Amino acid sequence: MIMKNSKLSSLFIQAGVLIFSFAVLYRHTISALIRDWSIDDNYSHGFLIPFITVYMIWQKKETLSGIIPEPSSRGLLLILPGIALHIAGNIGAELFTMRFSIIILLWGLLLYLFGKTVFRELFIPVSYLIFMIPIPAILWNKLAFPLQLFAATLTTELIYGIGIPVLREGNVLHLANTSLEVVDACSGLRSLTSLLALSAAFAYISSLKNISKWILFFSAIPIAVAVNIIRLTVTAMMAHWIGAETAQGFLHDMSGMVVFILAFVLLFAVSALLTKAEIYFSKSD
Repeated sequence: MIMKNSKLSSLFIQAGVLIFSFAVLYRHTISALIRDWSIDDNYSHGFLIPFITVYMIWQKKETLSGIIPEPSSRGLLLILPGIALHIAGNIGAELFTMRFSIIILLWGLLLYLFGKTVFRELFIPVSYLIFMIPIPAILWNKLAFPLQLFAATLTTELIYGIGIPVLREGNVLHLANTSLEVVDACSGLRSLTSLLALSAAFAYISSLKNISKWILFFSAIPIAVAVNIIRLTVTAMMAHWIGAETAQGFLHDMSGMVVFILAFVLLFAVSALLTKAEIYFSKSD
């Protein structure tokens, strides 16, 4: 008993030292990350990600309580590269590299302090933190503009099909009474990043089988594209039938909230369909 208590005390001391060292090493990186969440609408959902991760871990409390910690020095194989990656990112002023090193370091700390069993159980919850890290600007821009053109093209087809005359020039839609530009915020990439984060958490906590979880997760992509096209089409319809001012201001911002709710409803519908499919096929077997 004395030996066991001594081992636990040593583990807590190591954990305390490592957590303190982590806080010192990453204080500027984390504060800059929080600042980006505050000013970048594309990643305002970043505030929720750590809390969702905590909830994922809390869901496993019964499983974790039955695991005896078996610290492994193999964790150093992740801790040291994680620290090196952070230093390299700091020297090169590469924010994504510095921020991603947080996840690598957390993986290493789990393995080093608690062993491979705990590491395996918490690998996905810790990996989920990737959704709190903004995509590098160079990659974001390469993705956003093609999505802008894609959204503008499909919206033009829908508007024209409804009977509203429209002329598209690149990502600009010319209506009879106004012109609408499908800007970066309307590319659908913002809703896609947020919806992927939501669908990942939804899939993880669901009782679906693994293959269904992956289907649910990736369904966020067509759903995000579809609701964005719907938003652009409705905006163009309001601008044509009501007035150009409806394409801006409160109604425009409100439409963003409405389509995100619609996206969540569609995501829930996909989950329900997958659940019914699993029940059906299980009965067939």
